[in-house]
Amino acid sequence: MSWNLEVIEKSLVNEFIGRPLYYYPEIGSTNDEAFRLGIAGAPEGTVVIADSQTKGKGRLQRLWHSPPGSNIYTSILFRPNFAPDQAPRISIAAGVAVAEILSQYCPGLVQLKWPNDVLLNNKKLCGILAQIKTSANSIDFVVLGIGINVNIDYNQLPCEIQSIATSLAIETGREIGRMELIISLYENIAKWYKELMQSGFDTIKGKWLNFAPMISQNVQVMFRDELVRGKALGLDDDGSLIISTVNNGTVKVSAGDATIIKES
Repeated sequence: MSWNLEVIEKSLVNEFIGRPLYYYPEIGSTNDEAFRLGIAGAPEGTVVIADSQTKGKGRLQRLWHSPPGSNIYTSILFRPNFAPDQAPRISIAAGVAVAEILSQYCPGLVQLKWPNDVLLNNKKLCGILAQIKTSANSIDFVVLGIGINVNIDYNQLPCEIQSIATSLAIETGREIGRMELIISLYENIAKWYKELMQSGFDTIKGKWLNFAPMISQNVQVMFRDELVRGKALGLDDDGSLIISTVNNGTVKVSAGDATIIKES
């Protein structure tokens, strides 16, 4: 089913997300376009949505497979009033919002993997990518990109990710309405962003930890050429992962690929 912007705009009841909303049948990257709009002065809550991407972005310069007619590819512009080192809180809040909505389709099976992956049955279902522009010691804006595998089937996934990725349709055995899903998604992100701005990070952090099986597990985090191993203790107030290392030291990790170390 194609996107109907009129229906989306009329269905949104939150005060800012999706106002305005830009749609593209095909685009290089929704994050790139939202970033361009941010530089041009677009207001907080500006949304970019595409039916397909030719250069979809994942973390660490990876590509996000973005075929038409099946998934959600969207980016949202935020202009938070806190310090740049607090920006990861937005990704954490978005992870909570996404996990809550997707759990309605697969109760009890959705998990969050630090820093910003949403898993279903231990396979990647959604990726979240935040890009930030700062001025001096403040945030100019944050672009939050969200890609959700909704109705893509197993054979449409590239061979190299078939063992590690999934979709709502694969897991539920039925086609999912993208319109209903994206409206619910925008509304829930607005709810949790409001919580973050008005009440701080504590409730969001607690909710995130409830979705995160890696806490209290032995993990390793790889970032570029650096590897950190230890027990995941929780989240710091800036969204960093707190790890207890083998020599009983404690480190905070702000970026990288985190995986649970399986006992042999």
